[in-house]
Amino acid sequence: MSATRLLWWGGLLAAVAGAVLCVVGWYGVSGERFAERQLPYLASCTVPGGALLVAGSVLWAAAVRAGSAPRAREEPSGVSETSEPEAAGGPPPSSDEPPLRVPGGTLAHRPDCPLVVGKPEAVPVGDARLAPCPVCEPWPR
Repeated sequence: MSATRLLWWGGLLAAVAGAVLCVVGWYGVSGERFAERQLPYLASCTVPGGALLVAGSVLWAAAVRAGSAPRAREEPSGVSETSEPEAAGGPPPSSDEPPLRVPGGTLAHRPDCPLVVGKPEAVPVGDARLAPCPVCEPWPR
């Protein structure tokens, strides 16, 4: 299991556990009339539950920011980061063929983009207005 996937699931589980502790703490506090009997529920459930909610949210947000939300299928390696030549204006298109899209997709890809290579269902974009793929950047800036 990759570290980012572990962050995603760990953050989600911590947030759920924190929410459960907050509910248990609220339920315990609501059943007590006097403040001195409510404090143990606050100290043992509500405060740790809140801390777990915050920690879980931070872990989950870090995983999402890293782009590691679990998918049905892993993306090929080498697709995650952009290199310096691309940031400096991008490489010339590696193919003279028209951009491709997958049915129901919202991105246009170069024919050699790792996200569409080997997918027989990929079709030319045609006159559809699609956003450019952030991995292969099919159109010049």
